[in-house]
Amino acid sequence: MRIAETVTFGGSELNRAAELRTDAKEIDRCMADPMARGLAIWRGKPLFCGEDQPSVARLDLDSDLFNLADEAPTFLGLGDQGPLFAYDISGWMPEELPDTLGAFFDPSQQRHQDLPVDHRFGELRGVMTRLSARDAELAATAKAILGWHESHGFCARCGEKTIVAAAGWQRDCPACNGHHFPRTDPVVIMLITHGNSVLLGRSPGWPRGMFSLLAGFIEPGETIEAAVRREVLEETNVQIGQVGYLASQPWPFPSSLMLGCWGEATSTDITVDPKEIDEAMWVTREDMAASFAGENPLIKPAREGAIAHFLLKNWLADRLD
Repeated sequence: MRIAETVTFGGSELNRAAELRTDAKEIDRCMADPMARGLAIWRGKPLFCGEDQPSVARLDLDSDLFNLADEAPTFLGLGDQGPLFAYDISGWMPEELPDTLGAFFDPSQQRHQDLPVDHRFGELRGVMTRLSARDAELAATAKAILGWHESHGFCARCGEKTIVAAAGWQRDCPACNGHHFPRTDPVVIMLITHGNSVLLGRSPGWPRGMFSLLAGFIEPGETIEAAVRREVLEETNVQIGQVGYLASQPWPFPSSLMLGCWGEATSTDITVDPKEIDEAMWVTREDMAASFAGENPLIKPAREGAIAHFLLKNWLADRLD
């Protein structure tokens, strides 16, 4: 798919400078660079600035905000102006904690009293389509890598507390000398078609009328193609023949890599597994187009910015080549 990398979080050619991660002197030099900047993450929410056109806030490394971090920052790479680092300041306690914190979508925003008025911690889903490609990649990377640190603070081999290494891209165990690396969970998401129709499903807990493409985690020892066929069969009992790859999307909620695929259905009868999804249906191209235009009262399209929306939009426009 020629426009694959235009998907949200699709990449901005950030120079991650991975060769510097294990060079402590180089990392120290980067942190001493007067042009170095830090990105702050609070409980999974990046710090943004600006109102109508938000961007990821880049703060001086001597900002008092970063004193709230309880671990060393993660080196994100070399930006256009200088080195970039990500700090987890989840230990900060704002004056109020909203009831929506930790929900599927948290619309609340938090402001630190020492920052400008337009600087707020917010839900990445809420602004991802308004960010530049570079800011989207930085926010996704920072959120995912710091989320991994948050949930992998202890050794999976012996249970000892691990320490940050390789400029944030590794955790080491001082007890058993084990090394632990960031994980990414591969997920297939499928544009399944039969003639003029596409297969959509709805997960439990989604807003009424919201549908998306079927998706599921790839299992150990499984190919992408096999995962596509298995997931569709498990969720809807629809048989799939030919399968192909279209595009991928890093999805930091919390740490998935969405592998967008197409598949040709060889059967159409649907039997939903209620443990997997609430509902599934075949939707014609015309009805899907009406949904995107806001003229279909029964079907709401997948959230803009998600790869499901991207694939459906380009299927409608015949731009899957």
